[in-house]
Amino acid sequence: MTTKTIYSLSICGRITLDMHSLNNEGGEGNQMTTRMVTIVHKDVGEPKLATVNAVSGDMFKHIQSEHLYRLAKGKLPFCAGCQRFSASRILSDEEFMKDLAKKDGDVIDALLKKCVIDDLEGNLIAKNNRAVPRKSVVEFGWVVGLPELTKTESYFHVRYAKEHGGDESQPIFHRPASSGVYAVVVNLEVARIGYNDITQKYSISDEERKERCKALLESILYTFIEPSGAMRNTQNPHILGFEGVVTVSENILPAPALSALDDGYISELNRIAKALNQIHPEALSVFEFSSMGAFAETMQGILVNCDPYKLPEYNKDDKSESKKK
Repeated sequence: MTTKTIYSLSICGRITLDMHSLNNEGGEGNQMTTRMVTIVHKDVGEPKLATVNAVSGDMFKHIQSEHLYRLAKGKLPFCAGCQRFSASRILSDEEFMKDLAKKDGDVIDALLKKCVIDDLEGNLIAKNNRAVPRKSVVEFGWVVGLPELTKTESYFHVRYAKEHGGDESQPIFHRPASSGVYAVVVNLEVARIGYNDITQKYSISDEERKERCKALLESILYTFIEPSGAMRNTQNPHILGFEGVVTVSENILPAPALSALDDGYISELNRIAKALNQIHPEALSVFEFSSMGAFAETMQGILVNCDPYKLPEYNKDDKSESKKK
C-alpha cells in the first residue's frame, strides 16, 4: 500500500457479538434492564419500525479513548486531567483553567498544544458564563442490532452472601444478555488533528500530527478487538466476526458512510466512491474486509502508510492582498 494523505476515514460494518451486556440502563427491583432503541429498517423493501438492542456511541467512544490513553501515555502530551484519565479531561487541569486566554481561539490553541486526548476526543471548556467548544475528531454512531438477527434474553442469577448477623442470604436477580449482528458506523476527521477551527491554523507541528494520527488509528483498531463496557467481568462478549468497508478520502471530500442496517450498503458505497472519483480522480479508496483479521490487516496497512491531510491555513496578509485586488 502506498503512502496516503488522509482527509477523512469512515468504517461501516457488521460485528457479531454473542452473550454481551455492554450497555445496561440500570435496574428495577431485581431486574436489570438493557438498552433498547427504535429504528426504521427495510422489510421486503418496505420501511418498518423495530425495537432492538443497541450499544451507545458514548460507550464505544469511551472504549476508544481508553485505548488512546494507554497508547499515548508517556509518548504524547496530556493535560493534568487526562494524566489520570479523568472524564472531565482538561477541565480538571487547575493550572489551565485558572487563567484562560481572553480570545476563544487562544484557548483552543493552548488546549491543542497541551493534550492529545482533548484534541482528538473533543471537549467543552466551560467557566462561569463562558463556553469554548473543541469538536471531536472521532464520531461514533450507535452500534445497532439488526432486527432479524439480534435478541436479548434475561437470565436467573443468585449471589450468595453473609449478613452481618452471620446468616447466609441469597439475593436473586435477573441479568440481561444480548446476542446478534450489530451495525457499526465510525467517522474520523483526520485533517482536523491539531487544527484550531477558530483561528483556522494548526497549533502543533506536522510531525506531532502524524504521531497523533497513528495513535488514533491504532486506538480505533483496538476498540473492535477488545470492546470494554458493563458486566465484562462475567459477560465478556464473544466476538464472532466483523465485516464491512473502510473508506478513505485523500482530498477535501468526505469519506462516505452508510449504515450496515441496509443489506446493500457495500455496493452502494462502491457506487458512491466511483461517482466521486470521477469528480476528484483517485481521491477515494474503498477497502472491503470479511473478518476481524482482514479488518486488522486493513487498518495496519493504512496506519503505517498514512499522513494526515493538511488544510489550507488562514493568512491575514493573503486576505488583505485579495481585498486590494
